[in-house]
Amino acid sequence: MTSTHRITRGAYLESLGDFRQFIREHCAAVPGVDEETVYDLQLAVDEACTNIISHGYAGLNPGSIILDLEIDPDKMVLTLTDFGHSFEPGSASVPDVDAPIEARELGGFGLFFIQQSVDEMEYQVTEDGNKMTFTKYLKKPAGGIP
Repeated sequence: MTSTHRITRGAYLESLGDFRQFIREHCAAVPGVDEETVYDLQLAVDEACTNIISHGYAGLNPGSIILDLEIDPDKMVLTLTDFGHSFEPGSASVPDVDAPIEARELGGFGLFFIQQSVDEMEYQVTEDGNKMTFTKYLKKPAGGIP
């Protein structure tokens, strides 16, 4: 059986703790969700929200960020919706994770961390806002991840 949950907060860094707590509370009651899965989901949402706050609402009055969490027996789907500037994930530069730390550019790891934390990521601009969706499988589907 699928359950859905929603939280809406202002696009402020102070809201990140509320999003992390929301994820922890709703994951706690789900069989098969371990600490690593909770951490991965929190990390993905933290990174995406930080980018929304810093870049999506840049030059705008901070709006809101909506986090929808859909829990089903095999996967968790999180969708972040914002109403700021859109972006093209494919245009983001790929960080050089093998470079010595002193040679790395500051920032630019958010999308990389998100992609390492979830099984699928999708971004779309709709009439209802910018939507970034993350899927984390609890049980790997037969044949691997689609």
